[in-house]
Amino acid sequence: MDVSGTVRSSDGTVLAYERVGSGPALVLVDPALGYRDFDNVRGLGKWLADEFTVFTYDRRGRGGSSDTLPYTVQREVDDLAAVIAQAGGNACVYGFSSGALLALQAGAVGSGIEKLVLMEPPIGADDDPDDAAFTAEIAELVATDRRREAVERFLGDLGPEVLAGLQESMPVLEAVAPTLVYDCLISHATTTALLATVATPTLVLDSQGSSDDLTGWAADIAAALPNARHRSLPGGWHGVPVETLGPVVAEFCRAG
Repeated sequence: MDVSGTVRSSDGTVLAYERVGSGPALVLVDPALGYRDFDNVRGLGKWLADEFTVFTYDRRGRGGSSDTLPYTVQREVDDLAAVIAQAGGNACVYGFSSGALLALQAGAVGSGIEKLVLMEPPIGADDDPDDAAFTAEIAELVATDRRREAVERFLGDLGPEVLAGLQESMPVLEAVAPTLVYDCLISHATTTALLATVATPTLVLDSQGSSDDLTGWAADIAAALPNARHRSLPGGWHGVPVETLGPVVAEFCRAG
């Protein structure tokens, strides 16, 4: 049975979550712009629901969740911890793209995470000035309420054809555009020094159809983590079909 509810984070932010399935707890973390109205992980959750109790949630500032300013990465870590507490206090966590970086941040402080599965976490060089300039640009667009421009700038590397295909979805993306700054800040905070502190058993995944930067980041993160392994799966750019991804996630999370 599908269950919807809310849980309160440590700073009072109300987080809307959905629960489906039965079995050990598995929490799925959306990437930038992902939430219930622009789904990136819930299809995987439905696939896994026969074996796991799957929790998905709207990250702060998205969908049915509220927000509390000023934003800090620690507050988002506390959000994930609150969802894990709602799931029973311990869970396997799957994060996609920048959601994987948030999962790593939580893994660095424990947060009741038993295992991590990370799908193509995007991590750049530490203290890259280009990354800082990009974040400042996104923040300025958001601050001046140029939400569509912020979304298009953030997704600019996808190319004009992909952006054209997203035009119908633009209203739901614009609704959460302010949170793009949050994902940028999480990326800045996820340094090689932090990776060295994440002892949680971790599986880092990438798609064989992705670009060299994404597959290279996945390999680099797996190498930097103390207790990780890396797998490449058949798929397209920045994505693997659920029927391919699901069994791999299930196998890793169920293993003793």
